[in-house]
Formats: sequence, structure tokens, C-alpha cells
Amino acid sequence: MSLELLKQEFEHVLQNEDPNALHAFLDQQNITEIADLVYEEPEQAAQIVAAMSVHRASGVFRILEFPVQRKIIEELSPSKTAELLNELPPDDRTSFLEDLPSNVVRELIKQLNPEERKVTLSLLGYPENSVGRLMTPDYVYIYEDNTVAEVLDIIRRVGKNTETIDVIYVINEKGELLDDLRIREFILADPDSRVSELMDDRVIALNAYQDQEEANEAFKMNNRVALPVVSNSNKLLGIVTIDDILWVASEEFSEDIQKIGGTAALEQPYLEIPLMSLFSKRVVWLMILFVGELITITAMHRFEDEIAKVVVLATFIPLIISSGGNSGSQAATLIIQAMALSELSIRDWWFIMRREILSGLLLGGTLGIMGVTVIFVWNSFSDVFGIYYWSIACTIGLSLIGVVLWGTLVGSMLPLILKRLGADPAASSTPFVATLVDVTGLIIYFSVAYLFLMGKLL
Repeated sequence: MSLELLKQEFEHVLQNEDPNALHAFLDQQNITEIADLVYEEPEQAAQIVAAMSVHRASGVFRILEFPVQRKIIEELSPSKTAELLNELPPDDRTSFLEDLPSNVVRELIKQLNPEERKVTLSLLGYPENSVGRLMTPDYVYIYEDNTVAEVLDIIRRVGKNTETIDVIYVINEKGELLDDLRIREFILADPDSRVSELMDDRVIALNAYQDQEEANEAFKMNNRVALPVVSNSNKLLGIVTIDDILWVASEEFSEDIQKIGGTAALEQPYLEIPLMSLFSKRVVWLMILFVGELITITAMHRFEDEIAKVVVLATFIPLIISSGGNSGSQAATLIIQAMALSELSIRDWWFIMRREILSGLLLGGTLGIMGVTVIFVWNSFSDVFGIYYWSIACTIGLSLIGVVLWGTLVGSMLPLILKRLGADPAASSTPFVATLVDVTGLIIYFSVAYLFLMGKLL
């Protein structure tokens, strides 16, 4: 059903003021369609969620954006709020609660039943951005001396209350993780065989205190839909599923984009973040870049005599430094993205440097030829460059090659250096690279000018 048709039918059912008809209509739609309807009818969001069966309402709520979730909770009745929060999977509930103010969290936790409250407090007790915040304690575990027939009985009995049954976890009497086995292995095995016969002891597990980015890498490298989470003593605590990792990857991508743009990562959606918080996230980088530009002014002051003698040199300053900044920003963006996708590492620095030197020479050479061409074409219509137009053309051409080459090297190497120092490579944002190249670009430009114009115009 199209969104427009769904919206029309919803409004028609709503006008009839029949709660049973509204409940039946909403429960007949796909969860993603209801989510689209919520975004289309934000004023009716709480009513839509309240009218659905709690299980389906939970499914819709967990895929909504945080600002919409918060608005719904604020408008729901206390009983409906308690019902919805208790129905949510522990990991999704924790993800929602951790973004709320602490006083609001305390009030909402009071509405959970004792078992769910215990689980939620346990998950919230792990450090922010740790794997422990993502895990769910709902999984199927068995023992190595169980038979396959017993395992299948366990899956039938408890599987409906777990987030996934694709993987079954083997533990010992101490609760320590021994192995994880896919359900297909039990379906295809002899019912009388024991779990120990199927085990290969090649289990891959996450630690509850690991960073969520590391979990993302583990999922990518091992092609899993779920991974077990253990304590420091190897006790099985829960599992992390691929849907949560996809959410983490999306969040990390957003943070990197913000850092590349020259701002600190925003912890809240743009429309929700207070103005002063937004100011503080942006002003630090702007102050750093401002200081960098002051150094550029100092460099220009150093060469003011040369600029006064050959005014035409000043005309090409924006062209020279922007070309270097653009090439550096290109290289930085490509390297940061490749590092984020694990396509390269610090060990590849020499290969990257050689590749970027060649790229810089090719790119700079292309722009250099364009610069020389501009000088010759310009000079054919006007005598602005005088009799030394050839020397000026060489100055512009070689300066472009040097500045673009330098910008490419800075842009490609700086993320690797930051990574080696333990910092976030995305912090080598494109404005920062551009500002750094501005200063050095001026030095390269006027050094080349000295070489070709000394004794002529200088």
C-alpha cells in the first residue's frame, strides 16, 4: 500500500472514532508502513502506538528515530508506557534510555517489572559505547552433554522468547562459554548424538567492555548475524545481533562525517541539540582554524615586499593555495574512508605514500599545464604580464605541481599519523588539512617565484 493511500485510510478510520476498528487496521499493516505513517502524522504518533497490540507497537517503536520515540513516551499514558517499555528488547530499551536525562531515566525504570528492571540496570551499568550496552540477555544456551534431541526440545521451549535462534551457545556448569553452533547443525545431526560431538571449539566472542567499533569489525570479518558477549572471566553474559551493529555503524559514519566537516561529533540530532551545545561543538575547530589562518597571514606578511614588486603574484595566491587545499582534502577523505572500511592500515603507509606522490604529480601536472595555458591566453589579449610572462607562467605551473603534491601527501599521511598516535583519523578534517596546506603552499609559491623571477622582477 502506498503511503498516501495508507494515510487516507488511517484518517478515515480515525474519523469513525472506533478504537477496535483502529486497532484492527493498524495491526494489519507492515511495521515499516506504520513507521512511515508515524513520520507522516507526527501529531498522531502516540495514538497510533497506543492503538496497536503491544508486540507490534514495540516493533514500530524500536525502528523510530530517538526524537520521535521521546515524543511518544511523553504523550503515552503511564500504563501504556510501562507496557511498551517492558515489551521492548533489552538492548533497544537500553539504547533509548541512555539518551534521556538521568531524572527521566529513573522515573521510567520504576515502571519496569522487577526482572526487566534488573536487566536494564545491568546493561546501563556498562561504559558508554561499550559492547555491554548493546547486548541482550535473551539467547538459547545448552550444555555439552545434552543430546541433539534435548537441544531441539530446549529451542522449542525457550526459543520464542529470544531475539535469534540462528546460533546456539554451549556453556559449562560455571556458565563459561565453550562454543557456538548454528541451528542447522542440530537439525541435520543424529538426534541421539551429543553436543560435544558437534563442537569444534572455534568460538568467536566479544568482551562486554570492548568498544562498539571493535564489535563492528568483528562482525564484518566473521560474517555473523550474532556474536556472544562474555565477561573478563569468560562467563556468557548475552549476545549482540547484527541489527544493533548496523545501528552502531550508522552512528560512527555520522560522527566521522561531522568530524571531517570540521566539528565535534553531535550526541543528539541536529534539531534537538541546544544552541549553546551546537556552538561549543563548532567553535573549537573554528578557533583552531582561525589560528592556522593567522599563520597564513604571517607568511604573506613575510613576502609582502615581493608582492609589492610583482603585484600579479598576489592575483594567483587564491588559485595556488586552494588547489593545494582541495587536493589535500580529497586525499584525506579517501584515506579516512578506506581506513574506516578496513581497506588499509598503518602498515600500508609506504605504499600509500608512493601512490600519492604519483597521484600528486599527475594532478599537479594537469593543473600546472592549465595554469600555464591561462597565462599564455591571458597575455595574448593583454600585456599585463610584460616581457617576463614566460617566467611567470613557469612560476605558476611549477608552484601548482609543488603545492598539489604537498597537499596530497599531507592529506594522505596525516590520518595515518593520527591513527598511529591513538587519535581519531577523522579529526584530520578537510578544513584542517586545507588550512595547513595554505601556509606551506605560500612558502612553496614564493620560493618558486624567487627561483624564476629573481633578477627580473624581484
